[in-house]
Amino acid sequence: QVQLVESGGGLVQPGGSLRLSCAVSGSIFSIYTMGWYRQAPGKQRALVAIITSTGVTNYADSVKGRFTITRDNAKMTGYLEMNSLKPEDTAVYYCNAVVRLSAGPRAYWGQGTQVTVSS
Repeated sequence: QVQLVESGGGLVQPGGSLRLSCAVSGSIFSIYTMGWYRQAPGKQRALVAIITSTGVTNYADSVKGRFTITRDNAKMTGYLEMNSLKPEDTAVYYCNAVVRLSAGPRAYWGQGTQVTVSS
């Protein structure tokens, strides 16, 4: 059973920072890509940032220069460092991981963590 457990969400003032973590557990061979998505009320889930197994990253235009995605392969954990947060960053943030199983690659989602940016 593969699980993704997110942590680090919360309430922060505009201009503040938060760090999200996503810990992957279970019997897997490796993790291909790890990504963070977010869904605001009334909107579709959208990609925030993604990182490949070799460290190549890609970001949504709205977060470039403010957010940084990293991963620790030994700990099977991904991170999203969020700086200069804005009210429009308020959303539920979901971690996604594409992992290598004996049966082939498969994607998994975390349960989501709420990030609220408000004064």
